[in-house]
Amino acid sequence: MREDVLMSDADSAWMIDMLLALLQTPSPTGRTDAVMQMIGGVFQDFGLSFSLTRRGALIVELPGESATTDRALVVHADTTGCMVRALKDNGRLEVIPVGTFSARFAAGSRVRILSEDTEKFITGTIMPLKASGHAFGDEVDNQPTDWDHVEVRVDRQVSSREDLIRLGVKIGDYAPLMANPVLTEDGFVVSRHLDDKAGVAVVLALIKNLTDNSVTLPHRTAVMVTIAEEVGYGASTGLPADIAEMISVDNAVCAPGQHSGEDTVTVPMSDLHGPYDYHLTRKLCRLAEEGDIPFTRDVFRYYRSDAAAAIEAGANTRAALVGFGVDGSHGWERTHLDSMKATYSLLHAWIRSPLTFAEWDAKPSGAGELRDFPSSRQPAPREKWVQLSRSEQR
Repeated sequence: MREDVLMSDADSAWMIDMLLALLQTPSPTGRTDAVMQMIGGVFQDFGLSFSLTRRGALIVELPGESATTDRALVVHADTTGCMVRALKDNGRLEVIPVGTFSARFAAGSRVRILSEDTEKFITGTIMPLKASGHAFGDEVDNQPTDWDHVEVRVDRQVSSREDLIRLGVKIGDYAPLMANPVLTEDGFVVSRHLDDKAGVAVVLALIKNLTDNSVTLPHRTAVMVTIAEEVGYGASTGLPADIAEMISVDNAVCAPGQHSGEDTVTVPMSDLHGPYDYHLTRKLCRLAEEGDIPFTRDVFRYYRSDAAAAIEAGANTRAALVGFGVDGSHGWERTHLDSMKATYSLLHAWIRSPLTFAEWDAKPSGAGELRDFPSSRQPAPREKWVQLSRSEQR
């Protein structure tokens, strides 16, 4: 990997420490204040001021040579989790998912039940309704695995709904899954919620490097940390007006039939909501090739990111995704530090490069002459189709 994009050992160690701190701070969508306080404190330590949206997303502007804010780097701090739906007569809790994930991957998880008093929590375990083979035999394996067939066993002496009420548990309380992160000797990180706290750690490490080395960027860049990506609308509001390029940082799907790897950075070409920007994705691939950064291209079928939320809300920007490889997303997730480092390196190369089409994209709303539009980078076999059309007319 080229020296100018390589992550230093010191920055890598800092990134790992930050990742572990983030993973130990629960932040299901809707209850993200604690993690945002942590992230805001990090930006303050960097000497950077920030603004907050009314709902609590955070925006930091990195100075650059351009007169306007031309770029945005977006990452989300919220995670999946659970919410209490009902207090059951047996002293256990019915829960619903916050975000999209399977009850199959929730069963057996340890949770913290967070009361509205932020200093108080009660632990518990998400259990199948029929949890003991000694009691139910084969029914343990044959029961459905949906959310109607799991419950939270509370780690207190409770056996009725009234006991739960006396304990202070309420409908609407959050029950986030404990991350329980493990860093293996050969560089794997196994944990809940690497999506997207590994992305947050990468972005914070990048900003630390830029500020520590007083790097002047070619373009003013907004860094946005969103808090509702897991429910679909994270970056739908709060971005600066008329940015030219936006990169969302999130997990890349490692699974049979996919091309993403746990030791590379992924540049997705498309996801559930359609193709990412043609020119920006190809530029990211070129930057990876030029920097000897290990990368893959992929297409995701069942995937949504902050980029989709921004575009659907009307953001007039090129948008792409950069992903660190995650196996078992929204379950027991795993990535490798090599993938996080490769993601860092590609973002480092991109944020220090000119806009994909600087003369065109730097103009308000891309205003310009038709001849300036970058069609040469997206060639079409024009004459072939003209000839075919003429032959059909004969």
